[in-house]
Amino acid sequence: MDLSILLVSYNTRKLTLSALESIFKSLNTVDFRYEILVFDNCSNDESVGAIKKRFKEQLVLIESKTNLGFGRANNFLAQKAKGKHLLLLNSDIEVIGNAIPELLYFFKSEKFDFVGGKLLNSNLTSQPSAGPLYTPLVALVALFFRGDYWGITRFSPQHSKQVGWISGACILTKKETYLALGGFDEKIFLYMEEIDLFKRAQTLNLRVGFCPEARFIHQGFASSGNKSRPVLNVFRGYLYYYQKHYSPLAQLYIRFLLKTKAIIGYTLGVVFRNQYLKQTYNEAYKIVNQPL
Repeated sequence: MDLSILLVSYNTRKLTLSALESIFKSLNTVDFRYEILVFDNCSNDESVGAIKKRFKEQLVLIESKTNLGFGRANNFLAQKAKGKHLLLLNSDIEVIGNAIPELLYFFKSEKFDFVGGKLLNSNLTSQPSAGPLYTPLVALVALFFRGDYWGITRFSPQHSKQVGWISGACILTKKETYLALGGFDEKIFLYMEEIDLFKRAQTLNLRVGFCPEARFIHQGFASSGNKSRPVLNVFRGYLYYYQKHYSPLAQLYIRFLLKTKAIIGYTLGVVFRNQYLKQTYNEAYKIVNQPL
């Protein structure tokens, strides 16, 4: 088995079905053996029944009785996978053309240990999906100086290159590499899993690459629930990431940055009478003040 495609789904029935359709279409003429494994994280939107009805025996479907989170579910699938290579895809991905074999060919021909494809928005504009690892300076620029907007902290390269991280929505690597690193940190429920994974990869001198020729449409935040949750999980992710990888002084630094960000967000909510900002950053402030 050359390739195992891993997909974790949570209450994204329509998107999951669309993702699977595009995956099978992309693999329609390949000459290598592959398998598709889907982990349903206890969805309540009839995802399981719809997947069984549409794809029957074409894939392996794992039905979880509880929501294990993104990282833990992917780790479970990685252990079960039979392929030499693993392709982790989000359930809100749509594969464009032959992006999957293109990405696998790129991986085999280049000297990278992880590769990711070019993610696009629904209107086919580039979606920033790579960047440098979140050092204290990078975190400062990202949180306060619109680093993503200026293409400093998050970008979408036009040419193949080495990067610090690639989006967890599309990651290709060898199974042995993923398992040797221990996969995603299961203490991270959602968001920042890939940043932590590639930080650990960096310590082992493993290289992360970006392949712009392999293109995927990515909806983004499809499993997040309410609008506040992504922001809150990113706050939690920053705190955990710095506790795990940086000094106590750097941990105080990131807490100061996040607390300041929360205060500014809440103040803007008050000034502009924006309930979303007030509620979100009030919760974010509480998170920063809680012990991990």
